[in-house]
Amino acid sequence: MSLHHKLLQRAAEGRPIRVGLIGAGKFGSMYLAQVPRTPGVHVVGIADLNPDAACSNLARVGWDAQRVQATSLDAALREGSTHVGDDWQALVAHPAIDVIVESTGAPIAAVEHMLAAFAQRKHVVNVTVEADAFCGPLLAQRAAAAGVIYSLAYGDQPALICDLVDWARTCGFPVVAAGRGHKWLAHYCNSTPETVWANYGLSPEQAARGALNPKMFNSFLDGSKPSIECTAVSNATGLAVPSNGLMYPPASVEDIPVVTRPRSEGGVLERKGMVEVISSLEPDGRRIPYDIRMGVWVTVEGETDYIRNCFEEYNAHTDPTGRYFTLYKRWHLIGLEVGYSVASVVLRGEATGVALGWHADVVATAKRDLAVGEVLDGEGGYTVWGKLLPAARSLAMGGLPLGLAHGPTLRRPVKNGQCLSWDDVRIDTTTRAYTLRREMEQRFVPAAA
Repeated sequence: MSLHHKLLQRAAEGRPIRVGLIGAGKFGSMYLAQVPRTPGVHVVGIADLNPDAACSNLARVGWDAQRVQATSLDAALREGSTHVGDDWQALVAHPAIDVIVESTGAPIAAVEHMLAAFAQRKHVVNVTVEADAFCGPLLAQRAAAAGVIYSLAYGDQPALICDLVDWARTCGFPVVAAGRGHKWLAHYCNSTPETVWANYGLSPEQAARGALNPKMFNSFLDGSKPSIECTAVSNATGLAVPSNGLMYPPASVEDIPVVTRPRSEGGVLERKGMVEVISSLEPDGRRIPYDIRMGVWVTVEGETDYIRNCFEEYNAHTDPTGRYFTLYKRWHLIGLEVGYSVASVVLRGEATGVALGWHADVVATAKRDLAVGEVLDGEGGYTVWGKLLPAARSLAMGGLPLGLAHGPTLRRPVKNGQCLSWDDVRIDTTTRAYTLRREMEQRFVPAAA
């Protein structure tokens, strides 16, 4: 039975999936925009640091104000409405909630939320992929030990890439490479929230209309988010990562199967079985026609003459040799698609992407020369960006994960372009996020670089 039919059945039986949402910002609001159009789902409660802002976002996406008048979670259950408040602990602890959607974008807080959800035997759909990037394998283990599902969020590119990889392997194709697109020029790694809109391609008016967060969008532009997302994909699929960070080869959709071949065969990959990000810009800034900027892709290999002949007979999108075929989705709809994860987790017991090992890491890297006493402002800010590295290399250097680089104070100077280490900073060691990360470093043996 399809997920949609299962949802219809739950609606007919009066047993909707009961959802708790933590964080009603941009991503959470996009999910909420689809909830009234989805059968068999009831968002019982929304927890946000600013409930008034959450209600404003609900109005923006078209919710009737009467739908969020519930004075408590119990009242929301009785009325079929939604309670909006700031008490995430009450939301996580409520026995009627089936699944928590963690959508704060704040990785240290997200770890706290997810561990609490596991303790209450709640499934978790994790939108805050930043947290998955620095401790996802251990989060997945904690969920499994509690008998619940931990999942990446469909609609975000990592889950979509994992889906393509799973499709390929289930069909018997070796995965040569997989990844996403991105608008990339080398100097973007130094971008700040002050320069983001011009580089990103949005006007300040467009940003204001959408209530867009410049720091969050800058995390995409400066390469942090692509590194974070590729880390999640690598840890979920076992695909390797480039030895010294993403290369961002420029390519049109047509050229992806040409570029994503091993170097020995004219491509850019160090070897087969890797993640990579395709740039939608030539190095001189010219836009590439028919780009994959907002999409995802997987390149597979036809290992036999018969398979390669089939590629040719059905006009499959291959390189000139006919050996490498790329399947792609040119767009992703972000929070508008996360309902697929909610349904898959609860109705099928299947994650839409989950970390199975520690293969990759994102290390905080200086955007400029940093002095002793400066405070790091984390992903998308003014001080650091995230560099994708093999987990073994990060562990060997004592790399500071980007997800924990918001708030530490520098104890020694760091040069522009230098990867930071634990020894470079004074950091709050009392958070569960820090403890979980350090435990992961002890318990998981990363794949060889």
